[in-house]
Order: sequence, then structure tokens, then C-alpha cells
Amino acid sequence: MGFDGWLTLAVLVLMVFAMARELAGPDLIVMAGLFTLAATGVLTPSETFSGFANPAMATVGALFVVSAGLRETGLLETGVIRLFGRAKGETSALVRMCPPLAGFSAFLNNAPIVAMMTPVVIEWARRTGRSPSRFLIPLSYATILGSLLTVIGTSVNLTVAGLIHENGMVEMGFFELLPVGLPVCLVGLLYVVFLAPRWIPARQDLGEQLGERRREYTATMRVQPGSGLAGQTVEEAGLRQLPGLFLVEIERDGRRITPVAPDEVLAENDALVFAGVVSTIVDLQRFPGLVPDSEEVPSAASSEERRLIEAVVSRSSPLRGQSIRDANFRATFDAAVVAVHRNGERVGGKIGEIMLRPGDTLLLQTGASFLRTHRNSPDFYLVSEIGGHQAPRTEKAAIAIAILGAMVVVAAVGLLEISIAAFIAAGALIGTRCISGRQARQSVEWNVLIVIAAGLGIALAMEKSGAAGEVAGLLVGSTGGLGPLATLAVVYAATVLLSEFLHHNAAVAIMFPISIQAAAQVGADPRAFIMAIAMGANCAFANPVTYQTHMIVYGPGGYRFNDFVRVGLPLDLVCAAVALTVIPWIWPLT
Repeated sequence: MGFDGWLTLAVLVLMVFAMARELAGPDLIVMAGLFTLAATGVLTPSETFSGFANPAMATVGALFVVSAGLRETGLLETGVIRLFGRAKGETSALVRMCPPLAGFSAFLNNAPIVAMMTPVVIEWARRTGRSPSRFLIPLSYATILGSLLTVIGTSVNLTVAGLIHENGMVEMGFFELLPVGLPVCLVGLLYVVFLAPRWIPARQDLGEQLGERRREYTATMRVQPGSGLAGQTVEEAGLRQLPGLFLVEIERDGRRITPVAPDEVLAENDALVFAGVVSTIVDLQRFPGLVPDSEEVPSAASSEERRLIEAVVSRSSPLRGQSIRDANFRATFDAAVVAVHRNGERVGGKIGEIMLRPGDTLLLQTGASFLRTHRNSPDFYLVSEIGGHQAPRTEKAAIAIAILGAMVVVAAVGLLEISIAAFIAAGALIGTRCISGRQARQSVEWNVLIVIAAGLGIALAMEKSGAAGEVAGLLVGSTGGLGPLATLAVVYAATVLLSEFLHHNAAVAIMFPISIQAAAQVGADPRAFIMAIAMGANCAFANPVTYQTHMIVYGPGGYRFNDFVRVGLPLDLVCAAVALTVIPWIWPLT
């Protein structure tokens, strides 16, 4: 190995050190390493930027948009809420939650799924008197396990597919990972549901530890005529034990039904009175057929132009002493009152009948200009927008699912490359208004794309300089001549170890050329070694810092670092045992 090889190894060691110490973001560190190798002549300019033109990176970007398009329809969230509504205990809830989310994660990016489901899980747990921490680690782990099933399940798989393409090998099939991914997923889910809870503590998040007082709103929603909710019981509709909300009463034909039994059948034009926190009151709009009970609707032309605003009634406001109905919000403010909060009290009665007082906090659905017009109005003490709570485009749900299904089918049968199919699907979701252009742009996680593209360049440098062959020789030598299976196990273990300390895509970029060289030195099929690094890079569960889904649940679950170590290390070993048993059987080593 010459100077270029030693320089490449030195850059690699510095990258690993910098990422392990979190001296900067993984994208910045990998980019710095790539351009160091370019500046010193290890890589030519075309080789340096080759990763940015790789189909894998482009595919990941398009799939971020596809995932966001599916999320905007609200079907996933509503479906899981209904599953939770029927759960009787912790094990039952995990059985209902983990397999469906694993299934979705096979075809959608797992980070948006976890981000969307975290507040749902938290509010359901609190409403049923359970600790959210008992469910959030399983939520993260289940989505990772599900992503093992297809090439588009996670950016790690697509990075492997991109490296296969760069090396001129047979392209990775859409379901090529399935023979090993499915057994690992099933065994992993059994561990997550039945064994992991033994080591998951019941913790509180930071807000609860500081004694944060949560504001409870009262809201009235009406069942629209022709809605699918009519004729269903409260439990069948998913309104029983709704996360973060309590169904106080139903008003029907001038009479009030309270308390509301789970077998109460809903009817058209029923007015449902709920109590709950702002984030979950707003989520009621995700139920198709439920609308705010107000004749005063804002004149915004479309749901995209509407805003959700919190406004506090001032002492000098002409609204004080008036009922919401008499205040004529539509004419005066181009707004509709969705919910009311008063000093921690539950305000009784229908929204329109509530007499406003100074200090009342109103949750308003407004036109686009309300915030600008009334931010400094003497009518309100405070006016602020509620972000991230736009009503889902439920009318587009069937279109979005059809687009996703078509993308999967054409990619699976080989009619189109997954990169092309993903971009067509993303364009179709935007064209059919399942997602807006602005939301599509915001959904792309550029830091992940940079890590993938720069990592592909690093992998090329390791191969070109001879550094990969040198490291592979050390790994093969460490097995003491025990054969290909022992070398495969060492490669898998090294990949898991790197993934526990680095960005998972960076670990793949480092280990891919090493695995190819190791396979060549023991005379084994390189495909088995490639599948080993794909599984190893995904199945690293013990460090919450190195994977997006872990970081999403880390704070809200009130976890400590050791909680992930205690639960994740056994899962690392379980997945390794299954993968190393199945891989040689599917892809023989000799």
C-alpha cells in the first residue's frame, strides 16, 4: 500500500474520531474528508463528485417527498389511533402498534413515521395512565426492523444499492433483502414486544419533570352529513380513549348524552364536545367527516391558505362579555373558533354558547392575513401561529396510496429503475396536490443526502488507494484461518460497531470496499458480505445518537443513554444471530 492508501486511512481515522466525538455534523465531517482526498490528488474531480450523481442519492431525495405526501393524507396516523383505541394493556398496545408500523416502514422513510407517531403515542399513553417511555423505544425499533424488507426501506439500503451500481455488479433487486430481512424483522419484533419491556423504564419527559402545566381546551366538532362516522359506535370510530382527548358529551337533536358510552352510535349532525390539549384538539381535524362546529368559517380559498392561531382575549377587547356566536368572528376577523381554554378549567357547553372573558385563549382557524393584521391588535394580548397542524388532505388519500402502490409495483417487477419510479411518484403526488411544492422541498433532508454522496466518494478512495484491501487483510487474519463464515461474522460485527458510533450511511461507505476485498481473499461470494453490511448497518440499536429515529424519541421519552444500551445491545445480538444464520443459506459463501 502506497502513500495514497496511508493518507486515505489517516483521513478515515480522523473522520471516525470526529464523528464519535461529535465535533461537527456527519455531513460536514464526511464532506471535509472527501475534499481532503480530492485536494491531495487521491481522487480526481470527476471521482470526487461521482457520488452526487449516483442514482441512490437521488432516490433517497425523491422518497423523502413520497413519504411526506403519504403523511399529509393522515391515513397512517388515523389508523394507528384507532388501533390504540382498542388496546387493553401495554403488550396489547405494542402488538397493535409495532407490526403495522414495521410494514409501513418497508415502503416509507422511517424518520417521518416516527416523528408523526411520537405525539400520538405520548398522548395515548398519558390518557390511559401509562408512561410514554414504555412505547417510544419500541416505536423506533419497530420502524427500523420494518425497513429491512425492501431496498427503499431506508437510506442505508439505498446506499448499499448505490455502491453496488458504482462497482458494476448486478443491481440490487427491490425485494433482494427480504429473505434475510423478514426473519430478522419477525424475531426482532418478538423481542421488542415481549422481552424489551422488561428493561424499558417508566420515565417522564423533561416537561413533566419540571411540573409543566398543560393547557386544556374545550372544542366542539360536528359529524358531517354523509360521513363514514355516522352509524359507527364511538369505539369503532376510534374516538374512545382518543390520544390526549376526552369525549365529554354528544349533543343530538337538542338533548345531551353524557357520559358517552363506547357503544354509543354516532349520527349525522351530532355535536361532539371534547376536552384536551391544543396539539391533540387540532388533530381532530385529521378525522374524515369531523369539522369544527361553527357556522363562521374563514374565507380562505383552500386548506393550504388557512392557519391555526392561538389568541388571548384582552381586557380592552370588545369580545369580552359576548358569546362566540354573537361575536361574529367570520365577519369581524375572517376566523372561526375551534376551541377555548380558560385558566385550566374545562369550559362547559357548546363553543358558540361560551361567554368570552379576558384571558381566555382561543384556538382559531383563520385566513392567511390574520396573523399580520392582528398581531399587535388591542383586542388580543398575544397572537401566535400553531405550526405543523394543517388538516390532512384526506380526500387525496386514495390517490396517494395508488401512487405509492404503482411505484412499488413498477420497481419490483423491473419496469422502471427505482430512482426513476420514485421521481415519477414524487411528481405525481405534487401534481395531484397530495402535497404542495413548498412541503415537498421542506421534506428533503439534505444532510442525509450529503452523507450518502460524500460517503460514496470515500468508498471509491478506499478501493482505489488500496486501503480497503489492507484493512480486509487484517480482518481476514483476525479469524485465524477459520474460514469464510468467521470472516463474514467479523465483517458484520465491524459494521455494527461502526454504525453504533458513526452515521449509519458512513459506516456502509467505509465497510463496503472492505467487505468486497475480504470476500475475495477468502474466495467467497461477495454478495453475502454485501448483505451482511446492509443488515449490520441497519441493526445497530444501542446508541441513540447515531440514528434519526432514536433521536426523535430520546427527549420526549425522558430517556437516558443507558436505556438504549440496555435494550439495544441484546437486540443487536439477536439480529446478528439470525442474519449470520440466514445469509450463508441464501447466498452460499462458496
